[in-house]
Amino acid sequence: MSHFTRSRQLPDRDKATPEDGARGDHVADGAAGDDPDEAVISVGWRDRHPAAARAVAWTGTGLAAALVLFALLLPDELTRLTPGEFVRLPVEGIFGAAVLLVLPPKARQVVAVLAGVGLGVLTLLNVLDMGFYAVLVRPFDPVLDWVLFDDAESFLRDSVGRVDAIGVVIGVVVLVLSLFVLMTLAVVRLSRVMVRHSAVATRTTFVLGTAWIACAALGVQVAGVPVASRSAAERVEDRADRVRASIKDEQVFAKEAAHDAFRDTPADQLLTGLRGKDVLFTFIESYGRSAVQDPRMAAQVDAVLAHGTSRLRKAGFSSRSAFLTSPTAGGGSWLAHSTFMSGLWIPNQQRYRTITSSDRLTLTGAFRRAGAWRTAGIMPGVTRSWPEGKFYGLDNVYDTHHLGYQGPQFSWSRIPDQYSLSAFERLEHGKPDRKPLMSEIILVSSHNPWAPIPKMIGWDELGDGSVYGAIKKAGKDPKEVWKDPAQVRTEYRRAIEYSLNSLISYVEKYGNKNTVLVFLGDHQPVPTVTGDKAGRDVPIAIVAHDPAVMKRISGWGWQDGLKPGPKAPVWRMDTFRDRFLTAYGPQPGATPPSPGR
Repeated sequence: MSHFTRSRQLPDRDKATPEDGARGDHVADGAAGDDPDEAVISVGWRDRHPAAARAVAWTGTGLAAALVLFALLLPDELTRLTPGEFVRLPVEGIFGAAVLLVLPPKARQVVAVLAGVGLGVLTLLNVLDMGFYAVLVRPFDPVLDWVLFDDAESFLRDSVGRVDAIGVVIGVVVLVLSLFVLMTLAVVRLSRVMVRHSAVATRTTFVLGTAWIACAALGVQVAGVPVASRSAAERVEDRADRVRASIKDEQVFAKEAAHDAFRDTPADQLLTGLRGKDVLFTFIESYGRSAVQDPRMAAQVDAVLAHGTSRLRKAGFSSRSAFLTSPTAGGGSWLAHSTFMSGLWIPNQQRYRTITSSDRLTLTGAFRRAGAWRTAGIMPGVTRSWPEGKFYGLDNVYDTHHLGYQGPQFSWSRIPDQYSLSAFERLEHGKPDRKPLMSEIILVSSHNPWAPIPKMIGWDELGDGSVYGAIKKAGKDPKEVWKDPAQVRTEYRRAIEYSLNSLISYVEKYGNKNTVLVFLGDHQPVPTVTGDKAGRDVPIAIVAHDPAVMKRISGWGWQDGLKPGPKAPVWRMDTFRDRFLTAYGPQPGATPPSPGR
């Protein structure tokens, strides 16, 4: 009781001097709450340990200042995350301090809270940009990209398991909420400290503002980074421009999509140069230019392509190759698929939704309209309803549930490529007395995270896929692989080799005089494999047994063999549809064959 009485008789706290900032700072921040007993106990502790109290108060203020500076100076790319980025003067912080100093108390409190939330949003968007640059080699689109988090969660669940994926999601949610709370508390605390020490804060703000102007005028830099920073404002302005561009792009794209040179082409004028052929359009996941030209990987992949060219030549096939520039990198395969098939540039989700809900004639759809082919899709990566199959003009789509696979899942890549091709042979290509076949086949074994990787086995050993149980157990754990970028690159290369060998072996074994294969990559792999400046080119090759098929593209200038060299032609991916339909349409002076021919 005596302690309680003494505490109530302490000197008037409202007369605390600036040097006694520990006590005043605590009360101003409302840490003691509304309970008198709680307030007395708290002040008593500070009175008994003034040095420790001052240390705690100044530490809290220092951490708040560091958090705000971190938010204002944080770059939006991992490659720029260097100490030099944080040794700068942010003009936004200087201006914000000046505003808070002149505002009345209530307005200052509101502005401080809003500023804290705004800095939380800015930090979150910068972190998202880092992630998108690291995976998709582009910034996060605040209008269109939210839908991708569902795909990211599915990828995580397939790669590391359901329990670990749930843990990661919960951790991310907690971190985001903590970010907003801590950022808001930090700005509120700094605003109170500045007002309590207004004279010092005013002089400091003036000095920093003068220093910022001088550094900006003189172009002062530290480690190549300008000391006078306005990066936060620039990023806000850049994001606003991106939002406006995304909204405007919808109208621009609608006009582009309305123009289609082949919309009204009669069925008997489509693909006359391929009548009676089995045409296979095959995408190899993440098969990029780096796989065939990066010196850290190219030797082994090029050897597979050279040997494959030789093997196919012995089987009577010839081949030519070049490069296409994909609209995406690191991921977003569906954007590349729709670009290739529609003949339109599809770099974002908005365009994808627009085009797949339209009646645009796709390359695969042209085969269906011609009436001379059965059309089918082999989609081992599709696990849910896929209404886009109608847009692509596919009579039947075999997703992961319809291929008969009873083996283990290889990380995200549920079904090994060799098994997918074997299922295609069993379900479609190997059927007797069938129509000519046009198929879109997606090979997914080279999909990130590239571990564990299947291996080639005898085609007659595949069965229902149960044989892959031991193969998966002998493979590598993706979580261990991703600890070392060099190991990631090695496993990526091995996955590409496996996918290529599966496809080459399939054509060698099951191909015939009517087989025409077009295979390509959908996009480059993530920058962990390629580096930051690898570009977006992917290899493409056409393989055919009939010399007349290859003669149709003799004017394209493509190089012989499955491997395009450094000087091979490079086309934008959206130009391929029209070039292909033109090359294999009626030739000048020729009489097109009937659909049944």
